[in-house]
Amino acid sequence: MALAATKRYTASEYLALEDKAEFKSEFINGEIISMAGASANHNKIALNLCRLLPLAIGDQIYEIFMSDIRLWIPAYNRYTYPDVMVVAEEPVFVDQRQMEVTNPCLIVEILSSSTQAYDHDSKFRQYRSIPSFQEYILVYQNGYEVDHYVKESEDRWVLTTHQGEASVIKLVSIQLEIRLIDLYKHVKFD
Repeated sequence: MALAATKRYTASEYLALEDKAEFKSEFINGEIISMAGASANHNKIALNLCRLLPLAIGDQIYEIFMSDIRLWIPAYNRYTYPDVMVVAEEPVFVDQRQMEVTNPCLIVEILSSSTQAYDHDSKFRQYRSIPSFQEYILVYQNGYEVDHYVKESEDRWVLTTHQGEASVIKLVSIQLEIRLIDLYKHVKFD
């Protein structure tokens, strides 16, 4: 018995469909993948993080984007929706619509049981193809735990795992410290 071929889409077709869609989907090299909904803890963590991130530190200006702005990764022909992105200085958009950014320095993903392995492996590998990308934060929802990757050179990323409410994340790309107790404010663990 022959299996039906999966329909492949161009990036333009995906963007046209996404503009009319009721739910978000990601685009991965011709395939459209539906995204799952987020939990209350997921939303609380994302909102807490965005509240803690400054729009400026000294003379450095930052743009902060939540999960409604897409990230274009040309090396992998991929559009995705990171939970939080930070861009230093001016964002570079794909076009005048300003729906897809290309130059984040910091990307944050809030992990769920269904995305945890993927966010650590394949997605991280694809993000590393972005020249401006310097820092990756993976936030667990079930306790005070954050994996923090910092780029040291083209082929070297250093991982620090932060655990416990007293732990502090020292961001490098935007020179800021975030306490886990503040990041997880109002989050209810199972």
